[in-house]
Amino acid sequence: MGVRKGTVENMGLTPDIWRGKRVLVTGHTGFKGAWLCQWLLDMGAEVTGLSLPPEGSTNLWDVLALDGAMRSLVVDIRDGGALRAAMMQADPQVVLHLAAQSLVRRSYREPAETFATNVMGSVNLLNAARDCPNLQAVVVVTTDKCYQNDEDARAFRETDPMGGHDPYSASKGAAELATAAMRASFFGPSSASGHPARVASARAGNVIGGGDWSEDRIVPDIIRGCMMGEGKVVIRSPNAIRPWQHVLEPLAGYLMLAEALIADAPGVASGWNFGPDPDQERPVIDLVHALIANLETGQAIVDPAAADLHEAGILRLDSTKARTLGWRPVLSFDETARLTAQWYRAHGDGQNAQQLCRAQIAAYVNKLKALQ
Repeated sequence: MGVRKGTVENMGLTPDIWRGKRVLVTGHTGFKGAWLCQWLLDMGAEVTGLSLPPEGSTNLWDVLALDGAMRSLVVDIRDGGALRAAMMQADPQVVLHLAAQSLVRRSYREPAETFATNVMGSVNLLNAARDCPNLQAVVVVTTDKCYQNDEDARAFRETDPMGGHDPYSASKGAAELATAAMRASFFGPSSASGHPARVASARAGNVIGGGDWSEDRIVPDIIRGCMMGEGKVVIRSPNAIRPWQHVLEPLAGYLMLAEALIADAPGVASGWNFGPDPDQERPVIDLVHALIANLETGQAIVDPAAADLHEAGILRLDSTKARTLGWRPVLSFDETARLTAQWYRAHGDGQNAQQLCRAQIAAYVNKLKALQ
């Protein structure tokens, strides 16, 4: 790999590592992917995005207008041949795999498509990665919902069993198992083929932030209901506890994890949790009230009858392991809600989306530096 082995302890985020680095981001037209591309571009990376076209008439990828700053490829990760050809063209040094069917309620409507995208799409990507000669690191992003959840209020650790009640959660648990098998079989010094790239997986919490207009997600529902609709939002599971975190928190974790993989730090090629501190976890209704207070408009209508599909009552992540990367939550729950609401209010007032994202990224990086 041409990189000196490092230690994992408190590595932190090093923007200089990304300058000129060829990075492939799958799912770049999604909410998290668009934020990640902006951050990588700001650090000077050569970014290629690979994804289906963005969904919805309003989406962050389109409003950021990054087409001129990076290469954008329309590829379905379920098509292994097309995916391999695109990856060979991109010749990445780092792959950040975010492409997924990421909506729980859609997974009930489209279970086969969900498993095909989340499981076989990840297998296709790792299989194609075997043919990328300059590849150093792959981060496969899954979710906090990949764990078998018996709702005993215990925070999940990376060694806990995979599972899932709904097709989305089960597909992500299966993607974790598939990633571990592909890593052991084809990557690293102990594998059969010995490809030098290191592979890790990342499991984040419930990610929120400006620029998300997806269906069946709490923040977009609040924005549509309180800012653009009748001035109210219907809440179906007000007491469900979730590990809320601003989108920049897990993205920082993915970047730090990739840096540790590039450095070939011992023990990094494994699964990692990136969630908020336990005292920052909140029920849904707390997030709703915090956002409405910061938006200064709207009201919440609680309707438990609207909860027509199974949703976990409690989700918690133990992110102790991620502290060894130098990663830790930077933003409190209140700051997360404030930044999210401020983004939507400013964008609604006509401010440029790219400027808003870049300003929040810069402020986050400064706060991160102060903690390193």
